[in-house]
Amino acid sequence: MEVNPTPRQMAKGLLKGIVPPRPLFLPIVFSLGAKVENVPLGTFLRSPTKISSSLRQMRSHLRSDGVACYFDPYLEVEALGATLQRISDDQAPTIHWPQPVRMGEIPEGLRSPEEAAKSGRVPVAVEVIQMMNALPNRDFLLMAGVTGPLTLAARITQLEHKEELRSEDLSAAAQELAASVVTQMSTTFLEAGADVIIIQEERLPVLSAESCEAWGNLLAPAINVVLFYEALPVLQFTDARSFLKNWDLIFQRQWDCVLCSPLEVMVQQRRTGTLRANTVTLGIALPLEAFRSGDSDGEHLRQVLQPMISGLRQTILTTAGDVPATTDMKVLSKVLGEVPRTL
Repeated sequence: MEVNPTPRQMAKGLLKGIVPPRPLFLPIVFSLGAKVENVPLGTFLRSPTKISSSLRQMRSHLRSDGVACYFDPYLEVEALGATLQRISDDQAPTIHWPQPVRMGEIPEGLRSPEEAAKSGRVPVAVEVIQMMNALPNRDFLLMAGVTGPLTLAARITQLEHKEELRSEDLSAAAQELAASVVTQMSTTFLEAGADVIIIQEERLPVLSAESCEAWGNLLAPAINVVLFYEALPVLQFTDARSFLKNWDLIFQRQWDCVLCSPLEVMVQQRRTGTLRANTVTLGIALPLEAFRSGDSDGEHLRQVLQPMISGLRQTILTTAGDVPATTDMKVLSKVLGEVPRTL
C-alpha cells in the first residue's frame, strides 16, 4: 500500500487483510442534511439533489473518508409496501401495512424482494449514489446502509419492540424474506457505485449456537455480493446490550466482513481481557449520545471519548447509526474533530 493511500485504496487493502495506516473515518451523517438544506426530513429523503448538496457541504466540515449516501432504517419496509407516518424529525416513524396483521406474522400483499429493490425511495438512493459517484476526482468512499435480516424480520413482523426477543420468535419465512431483501438492496446500491455497504443489526435476539449459524448463513449472500463488487462489507451492531450477550457466539464464527461494535462494548471487553479478535476486521462506533447538545450525559461522554478510544486498534471509526437530524452541526464538528484518528 502507498505511503499516503486514499480512502478507496485503504478500503481495497482491507479486503486483502491489509491493516490501514490509520482507521477509515466513516461517520454516518445523513439525515442531518435536512437541517443543512433547511427542509423537513420527509422532503429531504425524497430529493436526490438536496441530499447530494448536503453531503458535499458536510464532508468539507467533517473531513471524513466517506459520505453516507443513504441511511434510513425504514427504507426497506416502505419499499415492501408499508406506509410510514412521521410525527417529527427526531422520532422514528410508525409503520402501517395495507392489511391488518397479527404480531409475529408476515403482512399479506408485500412486494417481492426484487420489486422492493426498485420501489419506494430506493430509486432516490440510487440516484444519490450515482450523482456522488460522478463527481470528478472523487477519492472518498460512498456508503449505503441496509437493515440486517434479524432486525428487518422483527420489523416486518412487528416484534422489534418486544422486550425479550428470542431468535425462535422470528419465523424462518420472515428471516428468509428479510435476508433476500438485504441482498437485493445491497446489489442495487453496489450497481449504482457504492464502495461500502453497512448492514445494520439494531438489536440482536438472544442467539443459540444453531441460530447464530443460521443468521450467518442468511447474511452470507449479501456479504458475498458486496465482495463480488470489490466493495467493503461492514456488519454493524448498534445495541450494546444485545451485542454483548451474544459476543462469544459472534466471535466464534469466521466473518468475511468488518465487524463494527459499539464503543462501550469494546472498552468493556478490553478491561476484562476478552478482546482478542483480529484487529483487521474490527471497527468501533461512537455512541450517538455524544452528539446531543445541552445534555449532561452527552457532555460527560464527550469529555471521555478520547481516553476510551485510545489503545483500541480499530480499522473503521464510525457512529452507532445515523447522527440525529436535530444534531447541532457545531457540536458534531467539535466531537468528531477531537476524536483520535490514528492506530
